[in-house]
Amino acid sequence: MRDVTKDTITEAFLGYFGDDTDPRLREVMGSFSKHLHAFVKETNLTHKEWRKGLEILQRAGEITTPERDEFVLLSDVLGLSSLVDMVNSSEKGTSSSVLGPFHISNAPKMEMGSDLRGKYEGELILVEGRVTDVDDNPIAGATLDVWQTAPNGLYSSQDPEQDTYSFHALFTTGDDGSYRFTTVRPVCYTVPSDGPVGDILNATGRHPWRPSHLHYIIKAEGFKSLVTEVFPEDDPYLDQDTVFGVRSDLVMRYEPQAAGTFPAKGFDLSGKVDGTYSRVDFDLILTREPAAG
Repeated sequence: MRDVTKDTITEAFLGYFGDDTDPRLREVMGSFSKHLHAFVKETNLTHKEWRKGLEILQRAGEITTPERDEFVLLSDVLGLSSLVDMVNSSEKGTSSSVLGPFHISNAPKMEMGSDLRGKYEGELILVEGRVTDVDDNPIAGATLDVWQTAPNGLYSSQDPEQDTYSFHALFTTGDDGSYRFTTVRPVCYTVPSDGPVGDILNATGRHPWRPSHLHYIIKAEGFKSLVTEVFPEDDPYLDQDTVFGVRSDLVMRYEPQAAGTFPAKGFDLSGKVDGTYSRVDFDLILTREPAAG
């Protein structure tokens, strides 16, 4: 098309696709171009604003490292990550929530009942629950990749004082589908705001805070993998999570427990806890993968 105009550029773009273009790629790129071009026309985007947008992407690339992905963080604060989660979540299973930019692969395998605290002090919490299907049948052999911040509000990938896999663990459920471990209560924290994402938050009058949470990735053969987080009901940022990760079914309660009530067996700390602690009971429900064909 030689005479491309603002009214025909989207048609021209779609017309350049080859006949052998993957149908799904054609659908996604076609919709993306329509909305992107409509955005420019609706806002009368200026050259200065266009260049600023490109600068944000360039700076995001420059600041991204294996330990910090500014593009994921940008997706998070724009609500894109959570929207993708919600579009792909099952109505019957536990809701998914954002992975975040600080997950580390290959967490060490640990036995059920292990203690994740390491050298750190803080409120002791006992976390347990079951991994089940939507009919409440336990799922054996499910893996739970769990991680959280340290009491200073930093993930291990952000903090040179922490070991690489500090507050990270991989558990595998037995026949009853149960899981359990101890750790310190995670704290609310701010997402990194020293880069282009921080500039966006500042320019729009937004804070960088996230409510405290525990991260999970649950996988089991024959089931859809679940990436999620769980949040305490008393967190001050529960209703204004800067990455929009909170869902009503992911809100739990820390139940205070009296001294002398810690389980006598089943935990690394059994027989070693003589003070108060808190308990979290949270079940995780997986949905089955669609049948092939």
